[in-house]
Amino acid sequence: MNPLGIMGGTFDPVHYAHLRLAEEAAEALNLERVRWIPSGSPGHRAAPRTPAGHRLEMLRLAIASNPRFEADAAEAETATPGFTIDTLARLRAELGAARPLVFLIGTDQLLALHTWRRWREVLDLAHFAVGARPGYPAVTEKLAPEVAAELARRETGPEGLAATPAGRIATFAMTPLAISASDIRRRLAAGRSARYLLPREVLAYIEANTLYGEERSSI
Repeated sequence: MNPLGIMGGTFDPVHYAHLRLAEEAAEALNLERVRWIPSGSPGHRAAPRTPAGHRLEMLRLAIASNPRFEADAAEAETATPGFTIDTLARLRAELGAARPLVFLIGTDQLLALHTWRRWREVLDLAHFAVGARPGYPAVTEKLAPEVAAELARRETGPEGLAATPAGRIATFAMTPLAISASDIRRRLAAGRSARYLLPREVLAYIEANTLYGEERSSI
């Protein structure tokens, strides 16, 4: 059974760097599908300024043309704060203990992994796959010692992700795209163009619903 990729985040808004990470992970790791899970009220950070309904709809527009991508609305439709441990526990209850799950992250999240709630238990609920940009070996030198130890113990190649349901860490090459949601929000709030940073369907939705203008006062 090919693994199911899991892509979580606020997606405020979803942009091309998110989409390329998921696309390259699916290809490199032989994922059957990638399930996108926009958070409703993330437990580890302040609530997003954009309502979850808008973020979910933008995500659906962004992934509509890719048959390997699917949206999971469960967390966007609840106001209860949630953590990754809660997301993966829900998916395990839904999909069973045998399905290989691969949680997709960037190097910034790997560096902060030891700060996640019950992070070692998280690693036992799913595999992790890290999008490695050029210079990735230097990132591993900055890992917290406990994370470095887990990486050394759990590291595997793509083939190892299909062999077991969870517990391994793999890397895959990721095209470096210096695009961030916060920069897009600032650009739009200042009346600047965000064209070519995110799908045109998403940009049209933002314009039609006058999103992100509320940040204008912070520029």
